[in-house]
Amino acid sequence: MLRLLSALLLLLATLPATAAEEGGRVPLPVIDSGTAEQCVEPVEFMRRNHMELILHQRDETVHRGIRTKQQSLRNCINCHAVDAAGQPVSLDDPQHFCVSCHRYAAVKIDCFQCHSGTPEEGVPGVVGAGAWSRGLAMESAR
Repeated sequence: MLRLLSALLLLLATLPATAAEEGGRVPLPVIDSGTAEQCVEPVEFMRRNHMELILHQRDETVHRGIRTKQQSLRNCINCHAVDAAGQPVSLDDPQHFCVSCHRYAAVKIDCFQCHSGTPEEGVPGVVGAGAWSRGLAMESAR
């Protein structure tokens, strides 16, 4: 029994080293820079604090009726939910900005149960988003 336990501990101790040598088993998230020249906040700040900003914006909008664009979820989606050609990226696509990081971190996204995950029509740098997102909204309403 002691021999089996020792072998198991040795195996567990070598797993992280083996995974690191193979480059890991979990693919890194796809992180694009968005369509704007600069994000509303520095990248490192956004990586660590975006959820607090989204929750604060939600409280300001829903509870107090104050709407601003700078740190709104819609503003984030308009900039980040497009591919290099400016085409909208669906939530089913692993290239979707939010989905790629959240899958990597094993964090459930519930924003898009109510909110659209695709850009608005007429956003600079986004090609054909309006009809595409309207189609998604119509399908989800069924």
